[in-house]
Amino acid sequence: MPRGRLSRISIATAMTAALMSSAACGMGGSGDDNDAKQPEKSGKVSGEITFRTLQLKPTFTTYVQGVIDAFEKKHPDVTIKWEDVPGEGYNEKLVADAQAGALPDVVNLNTDSFQLLADRGMLADVAKLDPAVRQEYVPGAWDQYKLPAREGVFAYPWYVTPEILTYNKELFAKAGLDVDKPPTTVEQFFDYAERITEKSGGRFSAFMADPKSRLPGDWQKMGVPILSPAKDAFAFNTPKAVSWIKRMKELYAKGAMPKESLTKSDDINQLYGADKLVFGPGSPGFIRDVKQNAPKVYAKTQVQKAVTGTLGHIGIYTQSLGVRKDTKSPDAAAEFAKWVTNGPNQVAFSKEVAIYPSNAKGLADPYFSDKGDGKDPETLARALGAEELKEAQLDANTPVEWTSQVGDAVVREMQKAIKGETDARTALTKAQDEANKILAQQTKPKK
Repeated sequence: MPRGRLSRISIATAMTAALMSSAACGMGGSGDDNDAKQPEKSGKVSGEITFRTLQLKPTFTTYVQGVIDAFEKKHPDVTIKWEDVPGEGYNEKLVADAQAGALPDVVNLNTDSFQLLADRGMLADVAKLDPAVRQEYVPGAWDQYKLPAREGVFAYPWYVTPEILTYNKELFAKAGLDVDKPPTTVEQFFDYAERITEKSGGRFSAFMADPKSRLPGDWQKMGVPILSPAKDAFAFNTPKAVSWIKRMKELYAKGAMPKESLTKSDDINQLYGADKLVFGPGSPGFIRDVKQNAPKVYAKTQVQKAVTGTLGHIGIYTQSLGVRKDTKSPDAAAEFAKWVTNGPNQVAFSKEVAIYPSNAKGLADPYFSDKGDGKDPETLARALGAEELKEAQLDANTPVEWTSQVGDAVVREMQKAIKGETDARTALTKAQDEANKILAQQTKPKK
């Protein structure tokens, strides 16, 4: 499901626990972890496979059906059954299907649903299934589908969304800031936000607090180590992380962020479109939304590359296609997943919605390098996002160990500290302890 902003979708702890419990008992023939044999190609692309997507009908029916029809024409011995399901309850449905042994052969996964299935050994290792395929994808996207303490890559990257910087240049200038010199570090971003708040007179805010979307990205940009050198423990409890909390607390108290944005962020488009927010969402897809719904603010919108900090970090939101580990048609499933995510098909999809190909050849298409006259925000955002994606590497993105469970645990403590309910060091200590408990469960050998 194409989305207009960067974020992780939270899954209720109860659902995660339910999946883990069910997997321990063996889920629908897939078995626990690696009990099901890694599928091997036979050399014959044939059979009937089920393909599930996430909320693409009816808007993208013509596109998806065209991709399916073209594949079936190329491989006449393959029949594809396409099913599309709503976004609400998607992960819960995957849990139920896993329990019933009814996972699709090829399934559209967001970050959390990937973790739910891959961590329990229900997805094929596509690096083994298709060893040569890695070179076809942008490294930063390919590496998103590795797992802590486990060899392999467990999904084909599909479409991606990089982080960019968008801001209202009129409000920016009213604060006495140069619209052509945006912040490049987190620390500078906070300084700009303070300046904006001082000049706003309460008429508008600088940015959304939204720690769930800001972390661990902000910390990485500041040079905070998220993991220990051995990557066997979280290690973000550092003086720089303390300074991040203190700065967020100060800005929050001064009104630099809408108070409600500490726990929710779903009104960001409305606030930005109403001239009430300087920095908009960090997604190119957001620009199109502003163009359609707030043309006056669109005309005031400036687009630049994301705040990267000293390490050149950018955030990347990805969707993928997983192959069921015990599929009866591994050749057809693998070839179809690769077909959907090839360069031409991803470029065609990107022209219908503001997303980007994870496929390296697709990203090299001239459509993503054309900046036009450099003045149209949507055109410029597309080109800047593509430039960033070409440079993305694993160490510049959210570590795979930072799962939604870890993020939720950390954010709870950060919210308390930003509101002043606890001090920064205490919040970090507790957050790191909770994160390491979750990591220990993730990496513990399964029985």
